[in-house]
Amino acid sequence: MTTGVVKWFNSRKGYGFIKTEDEHDVFVHFSSIVGKGHRSLEEGDKVFFDLEQTPRGPQAFNVRKCLSPLRQDHFPY
Repeated sequence: MTTGVVKWFNSRKGYGFIKTEDEHDVFVHFSSIVGKGHRSLEEGDKVFFDLEQTPRGPQAFNVRKCLSPLRQDHFPY
């Protein structure tokens, strides 16, 4: 698995780019985002994914958003 941050994503067109930890840009298509319903990403989302080299360059597959840790003040006890 590779991790990165969404550089930009156009929901209308269904694609965008992820910047990896080593500063490489990786193409992402909405069909590669894991989830139900409208699959989209927002600029700045932290994601992890499978990276594959395609004839058109590096592409992300099985893209999942990283869940942020729960804040302590969410627990009343």
